Amino acid sequence: MYREISRLMLYNRLGSSSVLLRLSRIIRDWKENCFEKDELIEQIYEQVRRILDLGTVCGFDGNLWHCYLTWLLMTDDNPFTRTCERVGSSEGSVNHFVRNDFAVFRRLFDYDFSTIEQDLEIDCFSVLSNYKAVPKRLRMYNQDVSHQVCTLSRALAAADVDDMFLLLTSYYKQYGFGVFAMNRAFRVRRKEREDLEFLPISNVDRVMLDDLLGNDSQKQELRRNTEAFLAGKPANNVLLYGDAGTGKSTSVKALINEYYDQGLRIIEIYKHQFGELSAVLSRIKKRNYRFIIFIDDLSFEENEVEYKFLKAVIEGGVETRPENVLIYATSNRRHLIRETWNDRTDMERVGDIHRSDTVEEKLSLAGRFGIAINFNAPTPKEYQAIVKALARRNGIQMEEKKLLEMAQAWEIRHGGYSGRAAQQFIQYLEGSPDGNG
Repeated sequence: MYREISRLMLYNRLGSSSVLLRLSRIIRDWKENCFEKDELIEQIYEQVRRILDLGTVCGFDGNLWHCYLTWLLMTDDNPFTRTCERVGSSEGSVNHFVRNDFAVFRRLFDYDFSTIEQDLEIDCFSVLSNYKAVPKRLRMYNQDVSHQVCTLSRALAAADVDDMFLLLTSYYKQYGFGVFAMNRAFRVRRKEREDLEFLPISNVDRVMLDDLLGNDSQKQELRRNTEAFLAGKPANNVLLYGDAGTGKSTSVKALINEYYDQGLRIIEIYKHQFGELSAVLSRIKKRNYRFIIFIDDLSFEENEVEYKFLKAVIEGGVETRPENVLIYATSNRRHLIRETWNDRTDMERVGDIHRSDTVEEKLSLAGRFGIAINFNAPTPKEYQAIVKALARRNGIQMEEKKLLEMAQAWEIRHGGYSGRAAQQFIQYLEGSPDGNG
């Protein structure tokens, strides 16, 4: 195995701590008889545990060894995977090296662990090759990753080198490579002295726009702008503002479920991370995806200055925003930044016009969103319609008059008319004997 890995050219950036490289060194020591049996078994078990950990997180099933090798091929960042992501495969000298690397992986797929298992009296590799995961209903994992890896793994296991080439180049063209290929939503993190890291959000709410009741014109405008963006047409940054609980954040989250298969990805950024925006853009600007930078509940208090980072990124900095990135933000405030009378202390009067530089600076942030969509709280009649529709959708069996009377009482106790209040009321009924009529 160690000799096989040493022949990799493009797919050779495994890292000294990778499972594959460490296993190859363990097997080399075993073949050279340079080991203590118990110590070698302990080292093998450590790497097997790492494969099991990855399989648990990603939802692997069946042959975990094949799934692990497939995951390596799907996540590797090299000139070939980057080119395939953007333009697909083409004739070129690099294909010769790629096919050689795939031939190595073909042999790794078929690697025979039986001899070392017999010699060390272990069976862990045999178990990995026919792994029975816990029932799906009991598993917590990212279904996108699980489906992609397991499906491609089974196809690669039955393929020769030429078929592997076709399968993988097709995958890179359709999905890309790395963390962005297998996931739809992300947060960012930077530990001290480390590179910026994109963390997949595995438990993405699978809501669709049609699941959200009310605000139809607002959803239509959001859909229109997003579809123009995905088609490479001019599109605008979007500010969704209005009353709490009206579906602003959920509407943005629904977009990733509507358009994930068209290359849309969402990166959620928090206010304290605005200083990282330039670093985020530099990492994603050359990828063959369309990214929405999502900022939820955006607002600033009097003494907060983070909005200046955001202003520079949206429009006005020396470096232009990449064409594959838009910023969608939600806020309960139309103008985002709290304005006080102290902001008007620099008021000037020119003729009949009063102007304050401080006020103008703060209001200019909202003006840099090309589209501002107002999400209104529903009227009492609309609130009742939402409650009735949600009750039907969730199988609530209750006489309509009683349902609306209880919904009205719920609204009074829970902050007014909103889609969120209606949804919470239905959830209450689902867990209550009242929901059975």
